[in-house]
Amino acid sequence: MNSENATTTYSAYWKKAMSYAMYRSTVSDLLARGLTTGTHQSPEMLDYARLNDHRMDRVEKRFQMLPALQEKLDQLSEPLHWLVLSEGWCGDAAQNLPALEKIAEHSHGKIHLRVLLRDENTELMNQWLTNGGRSIPKLIQLNAAFEVTGSWGPRPAEAQAMVMAARAAGETHHSYAERLHKWYAHNSSADLQGEILELLKG
Repeated sequence: MNSENATTTYSAYWKKAMSYAMYRSTVSDLLARGLTTGTHQSPEMLDYARLNDHRMDRVEKRFQMLPALQEKLDQLSEPLHWLVLSEGWCGDAAQNLPALEKIAEHSHGKIHLRVLLRDENTELMNQWLTNGGRSIPKLIQLNAAFEVTGSWGPRPAEAQAMVMAARAAGETHHSYAERLHKWYAHNSSADLQGEILELLKG
């Protein structure tokens, strides 16, 4: 794919992506019907989605901007587009996507965030795999011309190291999930903000 085609493709993805508010509404509407986003529907996935809906509420209420990141946002000279791949059942998305939206809000219009559902956009997701997997959330940073200038995800580095170590030890998701979400609660999006600061610097 040449640069012009890539730019056109990302522009097309952007046009069909949802605002964060629309994403929350979509997740809530599906939950009211006993469903979640994505191609795999099961009682377990529905339970995850319900729990993660509450997690998103909590992150939104407790988010506090780090001064260093706010300073960098104030210094941005050109607009950015953040295209985020997510799903309602994903715990990491629930912990990080609301914080990314809050960061965008604190940019005072310099950063625009929209969301795509992973399972409806596998051709894009497959370009942004993590260790060969479709891990989310995945943030793709685009400039005003819809050219890729960076990416982030699926989780802060310390959390990623925790997950990779647990998997290497043969732990199941159920066995390490509680530990992971305790880390998120204690960290309060601080590591995420620090990594986004580095993304913006880069």
